[in-house]
Amino acid sequence: MRMYLVLALTTLVTLLAGCASPYLIPENATEQEIYQIAQDALRDDNYEAAVRALQALEARYPFGPYAEQAQLELIYAQLRNYQEEAAIAAADRFIRLHPQHPNVDYAYYMKGLANYMQGTGLFERFVPTDMTKRDAGPALRSFEDFRQLLYRFPNSNFAPDARARMVYLRSRLARHEINVANYYFRRDAFLAAANRGRYVVENYPGTEAVPDALAVMVQAYRLLKLDDLASDALLVLRTNYPDHPSLDAQGNFIDEFELAGDEERSWVNIATFGLFDRADPPKFDNRAPFLR
Repeated sequence: MRMYLVLALTTLVTLLAGCASPYLIPENATEQEIYQIAQDALRDDNYEAAVRALQALEARYPFGPYAEQAQLELIYAQLRNYQEEAAIAAADRFIRLHPQHPNVDYAYYMKGLANYMQGTGLFERFVPTDMTKRDAGPALRSFEDFRQLLYRFPNSNFAPDARARMVYLRSRLARHEINVANYYFRRDAFLAAANRGRYVVENYPGTEAVPDALAVMVQAYRLLKLDDLASDALLVLRTNYPDHPSLDAQGNFIDEFELAGDEERSWVNIATFGLFDRADPPKFDNRAPFLR
């Protein structure tokens, strides 16, 4: 029995060593050998091993001929290994240390891509998820990273993709503002909702969220009894987006929510001080489900 146990343990250790052996870094490995191990790991899509090898190369040979290239490849390997924050830190470090490097535009691009990917975990990568309902911070940072890339390197090979991602990010950020406005409607914070709608109109013109932003403004201003402002927003909505679902066939605004007086409230609503049996708050969203 003991012999079988020893054989089993020996086999397990051998298998584990065999799996790890292609990426083991010998103590006396040269810079070129470590770099080759990293390349083999990248080729095999073993990004965890690639990160280890590239970090070892930089630690052992910080001023060698492969050091700068290893720093760039480390950004890529960390991003592919779902280490977005580490990739951002590595990109920042490369930009700070090598601002005149011929490939520094790649570091700017990868930093933007890492922020772009933040918040999209394993679940979001395989299941349709409305990213406009997530924290807007990474999207804002990604937009700024790509903007910096285009400002500094307008002719970069990465510029076309950065521009395309910025278009998507603008739309995503605009839709996030509409989601926030819808939340404010649920909280009866009508002025805050109106301000969110106005922010979209002023800062994200041309995005698909603009008609919803105008509808938000009309609804919020009506609830605030600011009829002139509501009429102005309605005129713009009716003129530019006559088919918006908040308008009827005659172009009149369809109120999603009316402030009800006590005589129109149910006894449950009155007894719970408005916590239960409330009228449904307005919600504006003219997109198809799960549009990303």
